[in-house]
Amino acid sequence: MAGLSEIRMQVMWNRLISVVEEQALTLLRTAFSTSVREAGDLSAGVFNPQGLMLAQAVTGTPGHVNTMAEAVLHFLAEIPREEMFEGDCYVTNDPWKGTGHLHDITMVAPSFKNGILVAFFACTAHVVDVGGRGFGADGKSVYEEGLQIPIMKFAERGKVNRDLVNILRTNVREPNQVVGDFYSLSACNEVGHRRLIDMMHETGMCDLDALGDFIFSRSRKATLDRIAALPKGSWHNEMVVDGYDIPVKLAATLTVKDGEVLADFEGTDGASSWGINCPLIYTKAYACYALKCVVAPEIPNNSASLEPFRVASPVNILNAERPAPVSLRHVMGHMVPDLVLGALAQALPGEIIAEGAAALWNIHISARPEAGKTGRRSEVLMFNSGGTGARPELDGLAATAFPSGVHTMPVEATEHTGPIVIWRKELRPDSGGAGRMRGGLGQVIEIAPADGHEFDFSAMFDRVNHPARGRDGGEDGAAGVVELDDGTKLRPKGWQHVPAGRRLILEAPGGGGFGPPSARSAADHAADIKAGYVTAQAGETEDEA
Repeated sequence: MAGLSEIRMQVMWNRLISVVEEQALTLLRTAFSTSVREAGDLSAGVFNPQGLMLAQAVTGTPGHVNTMAEAVLHFLAEIPREEMFEGDCYVTNDPWKGTGHLHDITMVAPSFKNGILVAFFACTAHVVDVGGRGFGADGKSVYEEGLQIPIMKFAERGKVNRDLVNILRTNVREPNQVVGDFYSLSACNEVGHRRLIDMMHETGMCDLDALGDFIFSRSRKATLDRIAALPKGSWHNEMVVDGYDIPVKLAATLTVKDGEVLADFEGTDGASSWGINCPLIYTKAYACYALKCVVAPEIPNNSASLEPFRVASPVNILNAERPAPVSLRHVMGHMVPDLVLGALAQALPGEIIAEGAAALWNIHISARPEAGKTGRRSEVLMFNSGGTGARPELDGLAATAFPSGVHTMPVEATEHTGPIVIWRKELRPDSGGAGRMRGGLGQVIEIAPADGHEFDFSAMFDRVNHPARGRDGGEDGAAGVVELDDGTKLRPKGWQHVPAGRRLILEAPGGGGFGPPSARSAADHAADIKAGYVTAQAGETEDEA
């Protein structure tokens, strides 16, 4: 009978994951912002009444999912249990209690069965605008970066807070999109709630306590078993990235001991005066994600499987305190996995992926008609990716978002949102670092204002001056390039202008190679040239090396 009970619990666990996956798909299908609808920049999950994450949707990004695991506890600390009612929905975009910057909206809703609180559902999505300076690094404090929403009720007993909706509409550039996304987030949690209650009625469950104990005990034991198999000790790694106006040094010491893996970011440069700082909640999310990818990738994410992975840091650019500007926290945050994995590579030589482009090459475009002409005004957000680092036994992936995991946004969907034309979007030959395994290729993107228009854009790029490093003898990937079609070089970060008649050219960086280039097989080398990933001239240079 005990065996049958365990099988039943495993089935219920899988069922719970399917509930939150449907929750996430609701957000994908109803979202207004292309970053959510097309790229999947979101998260969804279910939590027990104590605010501990039971399950997360596979759909979503680590930066949202892992921060959400901590954010729900902040909601429970702010809203007393006696003030929670059926039909409630709570919201915030507090960077230090949510997901690290103001553009991400986190919503939490209690789930009641027969008047008893049985769970919480939470979800997060990136919205196109929150007012202020817009999505960019130019702010000097979080107060410049947009509207801050403290933890509060979006709806109480099913009645939406109209005052909050009016404040949103008054403070953002795209009110219909933003308010629409708020309702989509609320609907996302409602679908999760309905599916959970259906599941509980069908199975006769009164609460999730027994299922939660099963999930946490199995996940904790499995994760600790994986940690026990790691070598014990401490390893240190450093890397330098572009920063805003000066390079930034990131440092991490990784310590593995019984029952715990600790990433400590002491030695990292101090907080920046520009909006590239990262709250610790986001740094934790990506540090834990990187470690879990190597140590326990097959164990589902929940509070117990994440708990043994710890993060510490003094105040610095990876642990910025309020009111530091944090709009582009993802740029530094996406570098954290490469930083942590570089330390882990010393403990597990020959087993860890090389560095990749890491940070997304996001671009926010604010398009408008030329002076004296009529046309559309629009805010357009586009996600782009460079190449991933080469793996020990496989080439890197081309134009793939790692570690964020978001999808490529289709050209057609992006052009539909505003008066821009994307003239070119193609892989960038010779951008992957040479090696026994080749780094992933970046891509070339060419964007122009539509006829009669011009645009300002917020550059959010890195690896322009400090390319991804190869591993174990592999060569570095190609650095990124930002310029106009007339050759004018542009800055990798900050708001800049593209006049009518000009085109913006982005060359996203490639990933580092793994192992010495001389060890690459002749067949793989020939296939690279045939596919156009490596040009014949570059191939000859590698052969000579």
